[in-house]
Amino acid sequence: MKNLNYPEKTCEIDRLVTHPKLVESALAGTKTQQRRDGVYAYPGETFELEGVKFIVTSLEHKTLGDMTDADAQAEGYPSMEAYKALILRMHAGMQWDESHLVWVHEFKKEN
Repeated sequence: MKNLNYPEKTCEIDRLVTHPKLVESALAGTKTQQRRDGVYAYPGETFELEGVKFIVTSLEHKTLGDMTDADAQAEGYPSMEAYKALILRMHAGMQWDESHLVWVHEFKKEN
């Protein structure tokens, strides 16, 4: 169900966390955030990774410049530098723009 405080979804929740290393990190409990250009899930929605259920706890619109090392670690990377390097490798020709807005999906394992 759409929350009236957020825009329509741009992708389905099952596409939120897909890379095998990030799935592994989420299953281990070290990945608790996923930044995306669009909305993939609303707070309260659930998704499964390898049979383990997760719940989206918050959704915020932030800039890349708002990110800290702690945020990069919550994304499953050792540091902000490592996160930035990977993002730039994944998106050929992309420039790191501190003012670029992204949707931060926070989640946790559901009990």
